[in-house]
Amino acid sequence: MHRSRASGRARGVRLALAAAATTAGLLTLTGTAMARPDFERESAGRLPDGTAVDRYTLTNDRKLEVRILTYGGIIQVLKAPDRKGNARNITLGFRTLGDYVKDNSPYFGALIGRYGNRIAKGQFTLDGQTYQLPINNDPNSLHGGTVGWDKKVWGATARRNARSVSLRLTLTSPDGDQGYPGTVQAVVTYTLTNTNQLVMDYRATTDKPTVINLTNHAYWNLAGEGSGTIYDQELELNANQYTPVDSTLIPTGEIDNVRDTPMDFRDATPVGERIRENTRQLVYGRGYDHNWVIDRDGRRGLVRAARLTDPDSGRVLTVLTQEPGIQFYSGNFLNGTLYGYGRKAYRQGDGLALETQHYPDSPNHANFPSTVLRPGQTYATTTVYAFSTTDRD
Repeated sequence: MHRSRASGRARGVRLALAAAATTAGLLTLTGTAMARPDFERESAGRLPDGTAVDRYTLTNDRKLEVRILTYGGIIQVLKAPDRKGNARNITLGFRTLGDYVKDNSPYFGALIGRYGNRIAKGQFTLDGQTYQLPINNDPNSLHGGTVGWDKKVWGATARRNARSVSLRLTLTSPDGDQGYPGTVQAVVTYTLTNTNQLVMDYRATTDKPTVINLTNHAYWNLAGEGSGTIYDQELELNANQYTPVDSTLIPTGEIDNVRDTPMDFRDATPVGERIRENTRQLVYGRGYDHNWVIDRDGRRGLVRAARLTDPDSGRVLTVLTQEPGIQFYSGNFLNGTLYGYGRKAYRQGDGLALETQHYPDSPNHANFPSTVLRPGQTYATTTVYAFSTTDRD
């Protein structure tokens, strides 16, 4: 759990972001006359109960554009340029608000809370009291329950300056919400920089002891949304270990080495190269749906967790985070019944998620990093999605 303590922490994050731009191979700013980052606000429609939902479009001067809904904090569209400068939407999502509201929406682009990923049997014990959560991924509770934060309308405030534009989202989750204790005040800020970084800052406080594990569930396809599978795109994970799961995708509590297994992405490897191997873990997940333990080497700030490259377009996504884990999900349960923003069916493997997080089911595993948040503490963590290109054809 990350807890904000002093202004030095924010300064450290800024310095780490500057270093991250170099590490990720991002475009550097040149010249003196550049467009100011900007935003637009428009109506995205209304929920069945009449609640208004807005859409904010954030843009920078590098042809990067992000459209975010106040419903679920959803990243609906993210347009990024390829090596030739042609921008295309590279995240999966729907064209209409109504499609997101349907029960079968698979968390496309959404903010996930109060607890990202699974909790076994929807139960955990904190300070001697057992709490029961909704079972929405039988037999477990997934992504905060039946009505998680992905289904809430967040308050929104946009700001801009010479180098970035940001959208600050706020939400109050009452005591007992989906079975979780404590009233939680949450703030998530999306910041789009002129160095093609989408920075996600998560903050939360509580009035009672609770557990919290926030993330974003964007699905990426660097060749373009609706263009086919991501199996030829090359993934690198900065992880020597992962947390194996049982048949219900709950961690066993073990932490295993990736060496000599299909879970080894320490070197860039096509996503589909080993996805159909007959190993228990891949059978359980119908592909990849696992948490990797990020190699931090004693560092506490932002470190690189993942790098995804599309050889054809040259687009590169680098993920940096303060979190201890990253869930790589290869879109295994997309089955062709959902039609996305480009009006094409989404099938298995048409997008992947890279969700920075604490480990799944952490409240039930004492050997995992703690997700407990207590009154007087501030949950504070940052993840960066950095977009760049490679010259390789």
